[in-house]
Amino acid sequence: MDSLTQIVLGAAVGEVILGKKVGNKAMLYGAIAGTIPDLDIFASYFTDTVSALAIHRGFTHSIMFSLLFAPVFGWLVSRYEKHKVFKDWSWLFFWAFVTHPILDAHTTWGTQLFWPLDLRLAFKTIFVVDPLYTLPFLVFLILAMFQKRTSDKRRYYNKLGLTLSTAYLALTFILKSFAFTKFENALKTQNIAYEQIDTRPSPLNTVLWSANIKTKDAYLLANYSFFDTQNITFETYPKNHKLLGSLIGNKKVKRMIGISEGWYTITKTDDKLYYNDLRFGLLNLESQSQEFVFKYEINVDASGQVTFTEQKKTPRDAKKLMFSLWERIKGN
Repeated sequence: MDSLTQIVLGAAVGEVILGKKVGNKAMLYGAIAGTIPDLDIFASYFTDTVSALAIHRGFTHSIMFSLLFAPVFGWLVSRYEKHKVFKDWSWLFFWAFVTHPILDAHTTWGTQLFWPLDLRLAFKTIFVVDPLYTLPFLVFLILAMFQKRTSDKRRYYNKLGLTLSTAYLALTFILKSFAFTKFENALKTQNIAYEQIDTRPSPLNTVLWSANIKTKDAYLLANYSFFDTQNITFETYPKNHKLLGSLIGNKKVKRMIGISEGWYTITKTDDKLYYNDLRFGLLNLESQSQEFVFKYEINVDASGQVTFTEQKKTPRDAKKLMFSLWERIKGN
């Protein structure tokens, strides 16, 4: 999830663990702990694109990280804070650390919660930024912040925020199941043979859902809004995996395919080869658009070294996507 959401969650968890003893400092340290796992994004400055993608939401988003580093941060804080109980601070950091990847596991990218096992947990029920999850949570956290640390009202507001946000997460599973059924029925009605369906919410909401459907030679992409009145239509995107040629055996290419869980197409434009990660959809909803959110140019140097270069996105791309999403949310 986005940084603000993780700060709010961390602060609320910190309040549950230690708020009655240290007041708003519990929220402060919880908020700090809630952002620490995302420091893995700095790997992109020190390594190549593929390695950085593999590292993201890896070790720092694991139970292992929480177990190893919660005592370290707990000890550091207990050295200079008035509240000297090492166990209390360690417990705060552990829960603020571990709830971060648990929440991230609900997004499309997922998280390696059980690192070092090569398993990425991704429920794909909520977008990385969702105001309906974050804003009510934030409001109740702020209300709690202005109450005395021993106040019952303080604990009430904080628990209410946690309860509502958790209930919304649970609701997203129901919404995902409903959308999945709609896509499944549409495929059956249209007599489309398929191997796998992958569904996810579109940006900023859980009303409009997207689906990737795997067939023998192509992927089908589709959208469904709970306000739709017409049948679901499917856009066909050839896999074109053969365009990789001998690169299909390259270690870095194999690693990229693993990261995208096999959901990718290859396109060729002006003799340039592009790798399109289908899991995050398109930058616009126009028919047969090839502008994927995550699109990488594949480069091979004279020595045969393969590199992936992510294609830049602009504010104009984001504006266009938001406009088309809003129109599509209202129904077809």
